Amino acid sequence: MSGRVFSRASATNPPVAAQAHGSTIVDTEGREYLDAAGGAIVVGIGHGRREVAAVMAEQAGRVAYAHGSAFTSDPLERYAKAVGARLPMDNPAIYPVSGGSEAIETALKLARAIQINRGETDRWQVISRWNSYHGNTLGALDLSGRQPLRAPYEQWLGRFSHVSAAYPYRGGQPGSRSLGDAQLLVDELEAAIVAAGPGRVAAFVAEPIVGATLGAVEPPEGYWPAIADVCRRHGVLLIADEVMTGFGRTGAWFAMDHWGVRPDLLVAAKGATSGYWPFGFVAADGPLYDAVRTGRGFTHGFTYSHQPVAAAVAGEVLRILEAEQLVEASAVKGERLKALLRDRLGDHQAVGDIRGRGLMVGVELVANRATKAPYPRAAKLIESVVQIAAERGLLLYHGAGNANGVDGDTVLLGPPLVITDAELVRIADGLGEALDLAVAGIAG
Repeated sequence: MSGRVFSRASATNPPVAAQAHGSTIVDTEGREYLDAAGGAIVVGIGHGRREVAAVMAEQAGRVAYAHGSAFTSDPLERYAKAVGARLPMDNPAIYPVSGGSEAIETALKLARAIQINRGETDRWQVISRWNSYHGNTLGALDLSGRQPLRAPYEQWLGRFSHVSAAYPYRGGQPGSRSLGDAQLLVDELEAAIVAAGPGRVAAFVAEPIVGATLGAVEPPEGYWPAIADVCRRHGVLLIADEVMTGFGRTGAWFAMDHWGVRPDLLVAAKGATSGYWPFGFVAADGPLYDAVRTGRGFTHGFTYSHQPVAAAVAGEVLRILEAEQLVEASAVKGERLKALLRDRLGDHQAVGDIRGRGLMVGVELVANRATKAPYPRAAKLIESVVQIAAERGLLLYHGAGNANGVDGDTVLLGPPLVITDAELVRIADGLGEALDLAVAGIAG
């Protein structure tokens, strides 16, 4: 189908999605695709859940829209209370928006508002990490450290600063803008805060486990508790970007739970509504919310923030995650998927690393396992892998440029948490087959 729509697909005529169920999407030709990526690591509870559609329709028939400056709603108030019990924070409050990029923009402005309410009016600088991804609005893009996405817009960027990625597999390699040692990473952040000047840095923002840009990369042991300590000592707010890692994706409700770290602000989206409705939020630790609420307030807002249908959908998704114990399932199925991948690809000439937590699993591809040298970007290895897999009915999520900003290829797997064991086997075998054919094509 060719229409008057800007397409995100690389193919000229992508297939037309007609229906979906469980971990499967069906196009208008009747062809089935196993969704090994959950879209863009979005779908947690599975496709085609009628109970979510019913809640959506019921709320839309009651109150579809009421502007957040004039009204709240029962679904929103119920959801804030229910999700607060799962957040790694004390008595949190949420600011609901329409997605991850909006949530990041909200978190940045909220961090500034918190510092102003504290009387720290000189704190406006924000630090993030290279090889990160935080969204595609200008503020979120500036915060991000993904060089290929930044390149066309560099003249509009530059207000935020970056430190090295926490990337043990490539730590310290030339061009990688990464370190693999926890103490070096912690020292670098502290030095950046000190260099900015006393009372200048408002916040540090990072993904607990790096998703799209690096492919499910965990930091080295001891990193997160030490980073949290540095931020506390310097009065810097710690903002956890859990847009991709939240709601059971990594086998815990939120990835920060793995290290027992409680951030000041937490950003969520994607799995919060499992793709059924555009939604995200920023959660603030209780005392910070109270300080802003009783102080100078927070100047901010979007037309579709505080949306009642979105809140109703999010509440139903949360109920399903709890009732079906899908967070716990993610932890078990993730270990199974990694074991299958290691059996199939552990000795593959083009596989450098298999990693991740829960059902957020990354496979890094290399041209040389010993040196970790990546395939050159011109080879377009990952594009071939993704295309071959799709032709065989397997949908993958991928990244490029992880090695040095240009070269490097990763596969990121994030299937729905309801995926079956037979489907996990299909993912490992299908990825192996696609990689074999793609590598042979390049060699040929």
